[in-house]
Amino acid sequence: MQRDPIDRETRGSRDLYDISTWERRSAVDRFAAWLYRFGVAGTKAFIVLLALAFLIAQFVLGGLGAVSDPVVGVLVILSVVPAFAIAAYIWRSDVTTGEPLSLLVATFLLAVLFAMFAAIVNSFLQPAFGSLPSLIGLPLFFFLVVGPVEETVKLLAVRLFAYRDPRFNAVIDGAVYGAAAGLGFATIENAIYITRGLEAGLGGIEVVGAAGGTAATRALAGPGHVLYSSIAGYYLGLAKFNRENAGPIVIKGVLIAAFFHGLYNTLSGIVPGVLVSAATWITPAIALIGFIVLYDGIVAYFLYRKLSAYRRVYADVGIRDGDREPTPELTEFDPDTEH
Repeated sequence: MQRDPIDRETRGSRDLYDISTWERRSAVDRFAAWLYRFGVAGTKAFIVLLALAFLIAQFVLGGLGAVSDPVVGVLVILSVVPAFAIAAYIWRSDVTTGEPLSLLVATFLLAVLFAMFAAIVNSFLQPAFGSLPSLIGLPLFFFLVVGPVEETVKLLAVRLFAYRDPRFNAVIDGAVYGAAAGLGFATIENAIYITRGLEAGLGGIEVVGAAGGTAATRALAGPGHVLYSSIAGYYLGLAKFNRENAGPIVIKGVLIAAFFHGLYNTLSGIVPGVLVSAATWITPAIALIGFIVLYDGIVAYFLYRKLSAYRRVYADVGIRDGDREPTPELTEFDPDTEH
């Protein structure tokens, strides 16, 4: 930690309170510390409550209430099975201590809530690209808005809670919590897509006909969310243990995740059509499935390389459970800390 020249030279031989060091002594000091903690906690609570209000509005006004239909609910659950499988694999890849279920669930739920922020921002900014030719406007929208916004929102779900917990005590933990955030985001996004168009009061077999195809498509799209946010989460973990470069590291992670995300959105609207045109035996469904499997495989391999490198070095250095210590909370200035 960088120190003031006076503090450095006196080496603790003089009382430098309010000169070059600080600690809680007076009533004003204690009040300032309390006010800071209250402000941080209040800001976080406001963000969560605002996101919750948006989610409730989606249930009341946006058709998400249709999820209460057992058939639709099952379709939503089935649509996230592939994404859940990938998230489970990433969780299993963590060679350090297992991450507590409470933090994983909290991250999942926060991602569900914060997905509403991404939906609002995307909807607000999309018209700005509508005046451009689709071959230019859509890629720009995907790369400059959808990718960065959605990956940032998912990372916020990790940063707000799990990141600050001392049990987040290894770089690879960031990938695990990033995967949990991606799973939460994919779940609510799938629910929105599946219930969209069901507001006309359909029921029973009509619901299956209207939502079944969408659920199958979303099942293919969900794994991407887990992969992208796991990559960004890995870099968030790297940032936690490299505070002097934390900002650039986080930005790098978001840029990589947003690039993969934007490229997927762009190519998924082009490549399947090209494949269908190139070979008469390729149906649109086969082209779409083939593209998604291949693309997700490439992204998964990128993430696999990251996780494997960490696992390999972890094994090489021979770390034992008793050798690891919980990481102190180092995310923000803490007035309670004496300097």
